[in-house]
Amino acid sequence: MDGAQNVFARDGYTRASIDAISAEAGVSTRTVYNHFRDKRALFQAVIQESARRAAEAQIAVIDRYLSKVTDLEADLVAFCRAFAGPETSACAPHRGLVRQVSAEAGHIPREALEAWREAGPLRVRRELGARLQRLGERGLLRVPDPAGAAFHLMLLTTVADLPDRPEPSVGPDGAGAVGAVGAADIVEAEGAAHGVIVAGVRAFLHGYRRPSPGS
Repeated sequence: MDGAQNVFARDGYTRASIDAISAEAGVSTRTVYNHFRDKRALFQAVIQESARRAAEAQIAVIDRYLSKVTDLEADLVAFCRAFAGPETSACAPHRGLVRQVSAEAGHIPREALEAWREAGPLRVRRELGARLQRLGERGLLRVPDPAGAAFHLMLLTTVADLPDRPEPSVGPDGAGAVGAVGAADIVEAEGAAHGVIVAGVRAFLHGYRRPSPGS
């Protein structure tokens, strides 16, 4: 499955071939066909499993950051940063696959798209919506439509994946060093992403925060 995911993420659904997938996985084409009747069935299985893995990682972040909210704005900002950043870096292979799905949506079997959405994005949205609803029950938010609130929060705070900090390179003398330009670029990108997230959370709270008594 991992070999097939790599090929689909690299080549897309249309260009990917069973020959390339079997070569990537280190198995024969006969072995692939013993498990899947055709490329269509293989793709659906791959994208569904990939979405499941990504959803598990994202739901773990939801649970970690939104289980005990004490400062609404600060905790939502921390959650959105973690959701976009290295804590969900396990989702990186899946994101490559999703980019191909977006580019080729008209050529991908509808049942595969529906399976992906149900196993991944819709499941995550439901989980986030449930957390936001609990904040509503605590009197912190107004959440008449939990799934809609989750969608709005994700839409308002979506940024390009936050970069992982590079491992220090080791020079001939054994000293570690990170290139000055690379480090500066990372800091700048993190700062820009943080600004987008803070603005998005504040816009979300403008629409969903429950007014304090007497305000």
